[in-house]
Amino acid sequence: MVLCCTVMLTAMSRNNGEHASKGPCQPGFSQSFYSVLISRDVLQGQGILKDTTVSSQKVKFDDCMGNEGVVFQSSNPLFGVRTDGSIFAQREGANLDEPVQLKLTASGPHTHVWETMVQLALIDLPSPQQTENEVIAGRKEKKEAVQIPPPVIMFPGSGHNITKGLRRQKRDWVIPPINVAENSRGPFPQMLVSIRSDQDQDISIRYSITGVGADQPPNEVFSIDPVLGKMFVTKPLDREHRSSYHLRAHAVDMNGNQVENPIDLYIFVIDMNDNRPEFKNQVYNGSVDEGSKPGTYVMHLSAFDADDNTTANGMVRYRILSQTPHSPIPNMFTINSETGDIVTVAPGLDREKVSQYTIIVQATDMEGNLNFGLSNTATAIITVTDINDNPPMLTSRTFSGEVPENRVDVVVANLTVIDADQPHSPNWNAIYRIISGDPSGHFTIRTDPISNDGMVTVVKPVDFEMNRAFMLTVVVSNQAHLATGIQSSLQSTAGVTISVQDVNEPPYFPTNPKHIRFEEGVPAGTSLTTFSASDPDRLQMQQIIRYSKLNDPADWLSINRSNGQIVTTAMLDRESVYVKNNIYEATFLATDNGSPAASGTGTLQIYLIDINDNPPALIPKESQICERTYRSINGVNITAADADTDPNAGPFVFELPTFPTTIRRNWTISRISGDFARLSLRYQIYLEPGMYEVPVIVSDSGNPPLSNRSVIKVKVCPCDENGDCTTLGAVAAAGLGTGAIISILICIIILLSMVLLFVVWIKRREKERQTKQLLIDPEDDVRDNILKYDEEGGGEEDQDYDLSQLQQPDSLEHIISKPPGVRRVDERPIIPESQYPIRPVVPHPGDIGDFIHEGLRAADNDPTAPPYDSLLVFDYEGSGSTAGSVSSLNSSSTGDQDYDYLNDWGPRFKKLADMYGGGDDD
Repeated sequence: MVLCCTVMLTAMSRNNGEHASKGPCQPGFSQSFYSVLISRDVLQGQGILKDTTVSSQKVKFDDCMGNEGVVFQSSNPLFGVRTDGSIFAQREGANLDEPVQLKLTASGPHTHVWETMVQLALIDLPSPQQTENEVIAGRKEKKEAVQIPPPVIMFPGSGHNITKGLRRQKRDWVIPPINVAENSRGPFPQMLVSIRSDQDQDISIRYSITGVGADQPPNEVFSIDPVLGKMFVTKPLDREHRSSYHLRAHAVDMNGNQVENPIDLYIFVIDMNDNRPEFKNQVYNGSVDEGSKPGTYVMHLSAFDADDNTTANGMVRYRILSQTPHSPIPNMFTINSETGDIVTVAPGLDREKVSQYTIIVQATDMEGNLNFGLSNTATAIITVTDINDNPPMLTSRTFSGEVPENRVDVVVANLTVIDADQPHSPNWNAIYRIISGDPSGHFTIRTDPISNDGMVTVVKPVDFEMNRAFMLTVVVSNQAHLATGIQSSLQSTAGVTISVQDVNEPPYFPTNPKHIRFEEGVPAGTSLTTFSASDPDRLQMQQIIRYSKLNDPADWLSINRSNGQIVTTAMLDRESVYVKNNIYEATFLATDNGSPAASGTGTLQIYLIDINDNPPALIPKESQICERTYRSINGVNITAADADTDPNAGPFVFELPTFPTTIRRNWTISRISGDFARLSLRYQIYLEPGMYEVPVIVSDSGNPPLSNRSVIKVKVCPCDENGDCTTLGAVAAAGLGTGAIISILICIIILLSMVLLFVVWIKRREKERQTKQLLIDPEDDVRDNILKYDEEGGGEEDQDYDLSQLQQPDSLEHIISKPPGVRRVDERPIIPESQYPIRPVVPHPGDIGDFIHEGLRAADNDPTAPPYDSLLVFDYEGSGSTAGSVSSLNSSSTGDQDYDYLNDWGPRFKKLADMYGGGDDD
């Protein structure tokens, strides 16, 4: 069996025709599959694939390290591989009667191994059926014809001699790819190849193809003649939609049995230049610093071409069409034709002159060939960013201002500056510094964020008597440092003259606050001190100072208006609430006679020395104690309090008075410490429960000492075993006798009993009310119940009605003519309605029966009122009623009515009988 195919040199990439993206170096072969059709001439030791052939026939390899130490090997011993990657026939025994596949291996010095497949086939391989004359004629015809006839693909087989009795063994192999140009204009179907089996002369064979594009979506792109084995493409192909197809060819007999092993057919779509380069954006924004050197990177533009980027169809090149503005030269920028990177090519970028450039960039495929390539354009906007290449310059070399003395946070001078850099950026923001003329730090310069001016501000008060003027030296700079090579301007320094204005300053007290010491209790009119003030305005004419009192909480002091002498107007008391920590504080005012007048305040603090002028007092004033002594100690702890301080306070002396004599006979007092003592009953002394007043004399330690007689109210009460007063004892101690206490307890018990009885009575009444029987039997109670009547009776016998009219009439034809079941004839008369007098709406003031009869007569005489003078037919109800009539409409409205018959009406009328019939109540 012989298989041959005429194809052009091509390659199948690893990703089935996907566009290779430019990026970092990827080590390995440039293609994963090479298919080569060669002439028989190159088999005589010549190179098959080498760099001296057409550029598209190179086998390219790169290990990204210079290919040093790379070793190439071939899997077929008949074909070798040179160090440059070219394939050659090693001996004459190599032949290509059948396509040959071999694997090329490249081994790096670091044990890396890369592989690729190469398929070799003769371009002039004759079929077994061709004679030598046919081959010659075919060659001559091929030279004359423009198109190469479609190749014939033979299924590998066995049993047919090829040369000299050698039998070819049946095996499978890869068929060279079939190349089809995209966007072909036809005509369609267009034949691609013929598939044949060498057994088609012996048996009838049917051919078929399977795979994507044949029997799988997209279906029917390729078809095959099942008898002749001719495979066709039925429509134009689009490489950008699908770049390759993999089909399988099958040969079966008429019974569907496989005759040959299926063969693989690879169909590659040859790219055509049918897509323009497309920019991702129509406008690109970039920036570059002003003053940048030539070759500075600016920005990157890229366009995508859907065509094959391994061919010229997808190789895009860039160029700049125009630049706006042309200042300083028309070609300030250039673009890398392959990468799309824009860089500067000339110096002179100045943001203050040109802040933005607009560049039109063109992208063209076919490697930039303007005659054959397709183009597209995009706009690049390049912004020139600011650098600090312009130092700030003060608009004047000298500035001046004036400031009142003793004023702060006021602007006294305004410094103006100009800067050509980007406004409100660090390259433009000004910073001012005072470098001389203000050693005490009276001034600072703040920057106005809007105008960039410098505002000279007073931060520390100035004194006209100390400095009448200031000569400041100011320097200005930017927030950002100046760019390299830019020198600071001489105009960045200036002098500022500030004059100080004299104002009337308030008097001041040299010692403020002023501290003095005095004993309390000094009499009124005592001179304490002279609290005088000074006038700081020494250069003005002599001013007169007057003094006044500003704050004197206790109103103890006065001040001389002329000389500031302080005199007491009342006795000073250290124990006063206006004295804090022994210090009394008063504030005074000193005012000059300047224009305008100024005043200052001063504080006088008087430290009051304590004297013994307050006797001690006992604490507590009341207490309680048991009537009998249950323990060895039974008393009340007392202490003394003295408004004075040491040494005029404790330790204190506690004693009982000698009169009356019962005090010392019943009570005893013992000192616990200098401030505490214990008052208790004498041992084995019994006192009746009650309130006792015990006088105690306490003396302080002053010189001379002061004494005080204080009375302590002591409650003597019965106590329990723990020594605590009982409740009864507490009451008795309040001054009530035993009989009174018992009486009070009895009253309380009686009151509680009455309350309890009242509650029980209320509960019982509530229970009786809930359980009280009704006046009538619950079964006979008709309130809110549904009553069922077994019969209705025969009507009211006291009415003068003709009951025969209620029976079924027999002589009325208009009633007989009614459908069965109709028992009522109630029709409005078709006659002119007469006008009748309007019935009165107000009820008749007389008897209700008369009122009803009057209404009945009016209704009977009104033919317009229902039932319209028609006959109403009802079922007959009977001739009598067991209940009789309860109507009393015909009764007289005066006189007594006898209701005794209600007693005969049964239990339902028992209540009425009891109310009106004179019966017995329940």
